[in-house]
Amino acid sequence: MSVELNLLPINEWDLDVTLQEPIVISGPCSAETEEQVMETCTRLAAQGGVHMLRAGIWKPRTRPNCFEGIGSVGLKWLKAAGKETGLPVTVEVANVKHVYEALRMGIDVLWIGARTTVNPFAVQEIADALKGVDIPVMVKNPVNPDLPLWMGALERLNQAGITRLGAIHRGFSAYGETKYRNKPEWEIPIELKRRLPKIPLICDPSHICGRRDILQAVSQKAMDLDFDGLMIESHITPSKALSDAKQQVTPERCGEMLRDLVHRSPESSNELFLETLEDLREKIDGIDLEVLEVLGKRMEVSEEIGRYKKSNNITILQAARWDKIINSRAKVGLTRGLTQEFVEDLYNAIHKESIRHQTKVMNEANAEKEAASKTANS
Repeated sequence: MSVELNLLPINEWDLDVTLQEPIVISGPCSAETEEQVMETCTRLAAQGGVHMLRAGIWKPRTRPNCFEGIGSVGLKWLKAAGKETGLPVTVEVANVKHVYEALRMGIDVLWIGARTTVNPFAVQEIADALKGVDIPVMVKNPVNPDLPLWMGALERLNQAGITRLGAIHRGFSAYGETKYRNKPEWEIPIELKRRLPKIPLICDPSHICGRRDILQAVSQKAMDLDFDGLMIESHITPSKALSDAKQQVTPERCGEMLRDLVHRSPESSNELFLETLEDLREKIDGIDLEVLEVLGKRMEVSEEIGRYKKSNNITILQAARWDKIINSRAKVGLTRGLTQEFVEDLYNAIHKESIRHQTKVMNEANAEKEAASKTANS
C-alpha cells in the first residue's frame, strides 16, 4: 500500500545548482581542520560528478573518548568550501540545537542520522523546529531494519511542512561478522520506494561497506536498482582520518569510481525491447499463478496432516522433520541455481504459513465450543 506525501522531486530542490540524476554527495566523514575540509571539497569538485558536499560536524559515537566532531566551527569551513566550489552543502543534525546552528550558518540541506531516526521523540522535535522552514531534509534509515520507523520519520517531517524530502539507505546493524559493516537488506529500501513512490532514494555505500574495496560494487548495485543517487565519504588522507578511516576514499578515487559506474535507464522507447519484455513478463505472471496454486495445494495437505496429528494427540512442530526439509530443499535448490539463503528464507515462510494452517485445525474444536457457549448465553 503506497502512502501519498507532499513531495518535490530532487531536481526541484531549488539549490542554485543543477542536481543531475544520479545525484552524488561527497565529502569527509568528519570535518577535522579548515584546510582538510577545503582541500577535500575542492579536489572533489575538480573531479566532476559531485553535486553536493557533506561533512560530519557533530559525530555520535558508540563509545566515549572517541572523536565526536569538531563542533559548530566546522559549519563555517564547510560553507566556505561550498562557496569556493559553487556546490550546496549538507550536514547531519541530531537535535534542535544542531538545527538552529545549521540554519544560522545557511547550510543548504540537512540530514537526520540513523541513531536519531530510531527515536520518534527526537525526530518530532527536529520537525517542530523546522516548521515554516522548507529546507531540504534527508533521512537515513534507522539502525535496525524497521521500515515503519523510517517511514514515520519522513511522515513527521512532511507534516511539519517539509516538501523537499529524501531517504538515505545506509544499511542495517547485524550481530556478528558479516561482509558488510551494515547489511544492505536491499528489500527494505525497495519496499520504502514502493510505499513512497515519490521519495528520492540515496544510497550510502560508505556506511554499508565499512571498507573501501567493495564500495564500487555496492555503488553499482544501487544504480542497478534505480536509486536516485549516492553519498560517498572522501578524505584527502583516508588512513589518517579521525573517524571511519577504513571506508573513506581520496577525492581522486571517488572520481574514478563515479566515472566507472554504469548508468542504466528504468525505461526504454525501443519497441522490440518492450514487446520482448512484455512477453517475458507474461511468462513470469503465468509461473507465479502456478506457484500460488501449488502452494495452496501444499497448505491443503498441511491441514490434512494437522487433523491427523490432532486425532493422535501429536504436536504441530516436529523439529527433526523440519530440519530434514530445510537441508534437503536447500540441496535441490542449488541444482536449480537458487542460493541456500533464498531457499531457507522461502521455506521458513512456507513453514510459518503451514504452522498457521495446522494451528487453525488444532483449535477448531475450541472455536466451536466458544461459538456454542456464546449462542447459549445470548
